[in-house]
Amino acid sequence: MNIIICGAGRVGFTIAKQLIDQNHSITIIDQSSEDIQKINESLDVKAIVGKATSPAVLEKANTSDVDMIIAVTKNDEINMLICQIAYSIFKVPKKIARIRSQEYLDPKFSGLFNKENLPIDYIISPEVEIAKSIQRKLEAPGALDNVPFADNKIRLLEILIDEKCPIYGIKLNDLTKKFPKLNAYILGVIRDDEFKIIKKNDKLKHNDKAYILVNSNQMQETLTVFGHNEKISNKILIIGGGNIGLNLAKNIEQSFESARVKIIEKDKNRAEYIARELNDTIVINGDGLDEDVLNEANLDEVETVLALTNDDEDNLMVSVLVEKFSKNKRTMALINKPNYSLLQSSLKIDDLIDPRMNTVSSILKHVHKGTIEDAYTILNGEYEVIEADIIETSELINKKLKDSNLPDQIRIGAILRGKEIITPSSDYVFQKNDTVVLLSKRDQLPIVEN
Repeated sequence: MNIIICGAGRVGFTIAKQLIDQNHSITIIDQSSEDIQKINESLDVKAIVGKATSPAVLEKANTSDVDMIIAVTKNDEINMLICQIAYSIFKVPKKIARIRSQEYLDPKFSGLFNKENLPIDYIISPEVEIAKSIQRKLEAPGALDNVPFADNKIRLLEILIDEKCPIYGIKLNDLTKKFPKLNAYILGVIRDDEFKIIKKNDKLKHNDKAYILVNSNQMQETLTVFGHNEKISNKILIIGGGNIGLNLAKNIEQSFESARVKIIEKDKNRAEYIARELNDTIVINGDGLDEDVLNEANLDEVETVLALTNDDEDNLMVSVLVEKFSKNKRTMALINKPNYSLLQSSLKIDDLIDPRMNTVSSILKHVHKGTIEDAYTILNGEYEVIEADIIETSELINKKLKDSNLPDQIRIGAILRGKEIITPSSDYVFQKNDTVVLLSKRDQLPIVEN
């Protein structure tokens, strides 16, 4: 595909890198000559310095010939205008915009985004997506990640194999015999910073990060099998009442009736605003790095602390303070600078949240061709877990899995047929309208799309 990316920041750069690796033709536009120079030095793309809202600049980028435009500048209004011009003048068929302002995302203004008004096909809201991602992690304590597929009927769990894991060292083939009723499939593991597809005679090792597809109804049972018996947190403290913190608190109020949430917000006006927006959440105006404020929030009683301010260093320091003053808390910190991930183990932070990769995953699922409904990236896009429907033109219909001639780097892990979740055996026969969740290496994606 021919794709234009407007915005050469971290998200734009990461999207471009992954799409190049998938053999798409990429053009990047940005006003910053410094950012464009970095792009030119690192990526094989056409890079243009200029305003992406300028028809002349878009014409220079051959916008009339592109299949998609992705607007991820730092300004919501500019992203909207880019999509409008791309549609009105250049008839670009698919337009994606990153929009952060919660006002634009209010359901009562949803009519704004259509062909008659603002022709944006897909809106990506990082703050909303990150809040949903954190909520899913709270639903699966013990998992590093928890991603829904097939209308939430199938979940992808990322689980650390630690010293408490009772199935460490057991062959995968023997696990199936030991837990015959467990509807789960191990797609592979990250081991020594590389993704490894494991086969039936392989064993899990300590410090593996395993990716497992499970029936959503067996999520807790699966976590227990892998040695994680942590309880869902009912007492939650959020440091930072920005859009992520506010959205997360709203989600928790709606879905966790037993949960008790407190938010510490430094800015007085913002604290008053979020207090009006929330129903059952206690809002404290103060500094999350102040020990007295943490005591006011009854830190000793809290089970999970989420550091979600706009400052990476503050988020790390809050997590360190929590560990110092009150042991055995689950801590999560929002981190925009990727190098800080190296500090996770030494600072004893349970989870670092990278908003960049969350946004990239949200955008990538709209790039794929065919009936691909959802996509989740692993190791910066080296692998993807994909949900797709089998349509009548698929080569898989009426074939057994063992006869499908799929490459080794493509693994089908779960299938939704009607209301039934199936972990496919080698004799499984594909049918029209099956929803398939699979793992694919990046260079195999065209085969998956076909």
